[in-house]
Amino acid sequence: MLKRFALAVLATACLTACGNGTAPAAPVETVTATVQATPTTSPDETDPPKQEETPSDAAAKKKLPNVVGMNLQEGQDTLQAAGFYVLNDKDATGQDRLQVFDRNWVVTKQSPAAGQRVSTDTLITLYAKKLGE
Repeated sequence: MLKRFALAVLATACLTACGNGTAPAAPVETVTATVQATPTTSPDETDPPKQEETPSDAAAKKKLPNVVGMNLQEGQDTLQAAGFYVLNDKDATGQDRLQVFDRNWVVTKQSPAAGQRVSTDTLITLYAKKLGE
């Protein structure tokens, strides 16, 4: 009797292992719904259309720091810390040399001059010469 019970359990286990043990899934039904959004504010509550800002409108006017006498790298860093990022540098001797290593150059003049209130998107030109010239 025990053998028959063990055989029945073994047969049930084999039959269950052959399938995944779950009933076949019912077909999936797809439902499509269309939802129309409704405005949450009335036309009276909407903001008026905003005008496009030009770069000069968006830039704030700030006092231009004095960087004359600083090495070129320190001058650039000072201007950037103050919010001025449109920078140019030129050889103050007129030889049109490139300032490859900025720390070897000293600022002799800046344009526009220090102390003026200018827009932060204004081009700032630093004129520099090599140390010892």
